[in-house]
Amino acid sequence: MLTPLDSKQVQDRSVSTKKLRTIVIVVFVLLAFLGVGTGYLLASKGVVGVSTTTTGSAIKTATVVGVSDPSTFKDCATGILEKEGFQGEGTHKLLRDGGPSQTAYLISSVVDMDQYVGTKVKVCGQTMQAKKVSWFMDVGRLETLSQ
Repeated sequence: MLTPLDSKQVQDRSVSTKKLRTIVIVVFVLLAFLGVGTGYLLASKGVVGVSTTTTGSAIKTATVVGVSDPSTFKDCATGILEKEGFQGEGTHKLLRDGGPSQTAYLISSVVDMDQYVGTKVKVCGQTMQAKKVSWFMDVGRLETLSQ
């Protein structure tokens, strides 16, 4: 049979509930602080596996534009630069010796390639995966060559 609670038992339950509520609030504040701290540390140190392609300073001379460090981009090709990619892959293409199978399709967020259309150039960049073309490159450095 249930008996009515006396005032001492009611007061003890009230204190117990307040302690539990305080503990829960402290835990949530601590977790929020740790989450913000972890995010700050990861952002300041960089996340493993994420890399940027432009690790050098920009250069623009009479013959070279793009990233100043030539070792930043290891994939290079030489040919005549033309406008238009192929079915949405690339904004430009590089016509190389050996025929259409040797054409490299290009994009770049570093170099404005429109200025060099019709010019013999050497482009260096990062080869990327493509669905419709045999060679797709993100250009980080462009050097004009004499024809």
